[in-house]
Amino acid sequence: MSTQNQFKDHLYDTYLSSGQAKDYSGKQNPFKENAPYVENLIKKHFGNKNAKIVDLGCGSGMYLYFLQKNGYLNSHGCDISEEQIKSAESIGIQNVTKQSVEKYVENLTEKADAFLLIDIIEHLPSNFTFELLQGIQSKLKEGGKVVVHVPNGEGIFGMKIRYGDYTHETAFTSTSLRQIFKSLGFSDITFYEDKPVIYSASSLIRRIMWDVLTFPYRLLNLAESGNRRSILSRNILAVATK
Repeated sequence: MSTQNQFKDHLYDTYLSSGQAKDYSGKQNPFKENAPYVENLIKKHFGNKNAKIVDLGCGSGMYLYFLQKNGYLNSHGCDISEEQIKSAESIGIQNVTKQSVEKYVENLTEKADAFLLIDIIEHLPSNFTFELLQGIQSKLKEGGKVVVHVPNGEGIFGMKIRYGDYTHETAFTSTSLRQIFKSLGFSDITFYEDKPVIYSASSLIRRIMWDVLTFPYRLLNLAESGNRRSILSRNILAVATK
């Protein structure tokens, strides 16, 4: 019988061929459908183009692709999936390494300005996530950021993401993420709902629909808990500053 690590290693090794992730190998305009969201995130959370940015569990390199396209040339990433690393390299993404996230962090000799953990820590056991974030905190410059994107346990369709990948271990909420980051000494944690980004007429319609159709859920949450703040998207974005 396979161990848990062997089972996950097999699934990660076949992440593209199993259809769990898209294969962008050799495409001239990869990640086109994700460009508005990713470029908006980069514009909102990153300024200094000389900053050292590390994308842990970078997959096929979508965030690195847009970072490097926008002049953030000191951006680096790692992933344990051979298929995804080859896919990233085939479309010209630089500075990608096949390595586990914990080994990559452990081997860093220069502190980073920012770490990206995009759709990664939900794959990890709780104790491993905590230890990884401890390591990241020690390798992050003062004032540096950790950007985390995870399945949202309080999202209307959050469980679709939580159970959408057989390697997922858990989902998070703003409360559980704040608990982790505060305990590790991060001074400022901000949470963002994954609302549709407005970049076209159709995206504007989607955004209006989102704002209107989620309003009853927000009222219901207010009635039950007295809490005016609710994050209802299937994923949640958190930005923690050291």
